[in-house]
Amino acid sequence: MKNLTDSFVYLGHWPSAGSFGFNTDILATNPINLSVVFGVLIFFGKGVLNDLLDNRKQRILNTIRNSEELREGAIQQLENARARLRNVETEADKFRVNGYSEIEREKLNLINSTYKTLKQLENYKNETILFEQQRTINQVRERVFQQALQGAIGTLNSCLSNELHLRTINANIGMFGTMKEITD
Repeated sequence: MKNLTDSFVYLGHWPSAGSFGFNTDILATNPINLSVVFGVLIFFGKGVLNDLLDNRKQRILNTIRNSEELREGAIQQLENARARLRNVETEADKFRVNGYSEIEREKLNLINSTYKTLKQLENYKNETILFEQQRTINQVRERVFQQALQGAIGTLNSCLSNELHLRTINANIGMFGTMKEITD
């Protein structure tokens, strides 16, 4: 180590060309050297450092502006989405209410239609019953009439002569024809 410090000491004693040389006294020369280095750096590096700092400042400001614009855009999109959601919810409520009222209306229409159909079926049933009653009454009348006629013919055949028999038959045929015209 002694050799190393001796070499600095010897360098300090070399004669220099002019007033420039190495001063090996670290405590005395360090603040001066540092102030010279800082002075040179400040003088020559001030423009570069200012440009770097200005560029950095502009990038930071641009980033902040872009972030603010993106934030405002996101807020606007959020508000638009909320407004659309409110509109969709309102329309859904309208559709729901209209759907329920439409269902009720269709239900009432179906009930009314079913009631009308049942009433028509009841009328058809009553008409069919009335028709069948009339047909049955007519069949019973016809059968009673035929039985009465056969009974009368049997009585007449046993009691009457041929001539009286023919007159009675002609009279009955005339009455039967008249009755037939009345019922038709």
